[in-house]
Amino acid sequence: MFVKLSRYSLLYKKFWVGSASRAVRLDCVKASEQCLKEYSCSTKYRTMRQCVAGRESNFSAVHGAEAQGECRSAIDAMKQSPLYNCRCRRGMKKEKNCLRIFWSIYQSLQGNDLLEYSPYEPVNSRLSDIFRLAPIIAVEPASTKENNCLNAAKACNLNDTCKKYRSAYINPCTSRVSTSEVCNKRKCHKALRQFFDKVPTKYSYGMLFCACPTGDQTACAERRRQTIVPVCSYEDKDKTNCLSLQNTCKTNYICRSRLADFISNCQPEVHSISGCLRENYADCLLSYSGLIGTVMTPNYVRSFGISLSPWCDCSGSGNSKPDCDKVVELFTNNRCLRNAIQAFGNGTDVGVWQPQPPIQPTVDLSITRKGKAQTNNALDALTDMTKLDLDGNSLYHICGTLQVKFLFEYENILITVQASFPPLEDSQSSPNL
Repeated sequence: MFVKLSRYSLLYKKFWVGSASRAVRLDCVKASEQCLKEYSCSTKYRTMRQCVAGRESNFSAVHGAEAQGECRSAIDAMKQSPLYNCRCRRGMKKEKNCLRIFWSIYQSLQGNDLLEYSPYEPVNSRLSDIFRLAPIIAVEPASTKENNCLNAAKACNLNDTCKKYRSAYINPCTSRVSTSEVCNKRKCHKALRQFFDKVPTKYSYGMLFCACPTGDQTACAERRRQTIVPVCSYEDKDKTNCLSLQNTCKTNYICRSRLADFISNCQPEVHSISGCLRENYADCLLSYSGLIGTVMTPNYVRSFGISLSPWCDCSGSGNSKPDCDKVVELFTNNRCLRNAIQAFGNGTDVGVWQPQPPIQPTVDLSITRKGKAQTNNALDALTDMTKLDLDGNSLYHICGTLQVKFLFEYENILITVQASFPPLEDSQSSPNL
């Protein structure tokens, strides 16, 4: 089901990278528009689409040697067109249309239905770059007692963009639709995708990948797990078989593409020091966050530490049990993903390999000592709330949504209280948020 990307590296260069030096790579929507303006390209493009429609690139199903020849000629022509090697950008306008075009070309050229390559334009970045751009979040080692997940939530509420898109998903993800439906999952998923696509990673990653202290993980780990409102976006009444869930994902262009991106960028490699085949933690974290808001949405499980999984299992897999296990292990036993999350929490990057010094926040909201005391009291209430034992399924389903609303509303109160007091000349009274 899943394949090692290194086995296909030569094929990748042959089919997808070969023309990179000959032309500027366009997104697939623009490439399609450009192709349709040229008579020769548009003719071959339409022929190719007719050839592969409902046949999954099995040209032998096309009757007649002449027809098969026309199909293969159309495919060869596409390799010289703007559509060849086109890509998409996550969160772009017409993303779904772009992905539809990509997969029609990809499946035609490759002749298979595997999820080997990402349809998204690579993002050249390192975690250290994210840290340099994120002075508001104090990146503390996991051994300290600092609740970094709480700090990240506070930092999000201090940023207009993060607060806007966080509010946008909290509402549909916590609003009950009926007595039998805890929420509108479709709207919740869409809002979550917008949050991780639109919000700067220094804020969204801070909430999703925050490091929890080894001494006291209860409040921190539960807050981190609650980030995506799992009672709506993640959990369901029953667990689906993971192969069935993957097949459902592959029928949706966005889910299929996000999963292919994750498989490509988080592919583990035992011989790599980083644990990643592509040696890039930032790309792995970006592709993981891209899965949130799809039917393959993963999340932290209830146990402590970095343990992640989609809401599925391998019961009833029969002879397909090994394939199902591979789907699960891509999350539960993925050294690349685990190391990437740990690297973010500890402030290290695969290109740096040395811990970055903690970055102290620069936002200075001056408040009175009275206001600071009120803030501390509210934070104590937040911490106590996140220490509740929610392991029981019945208690969790009853209180899970209320807990998320409580945390979110309290954080808004904190920011309102802090911002309402006039600044003082004595800067020592400012809190270190």
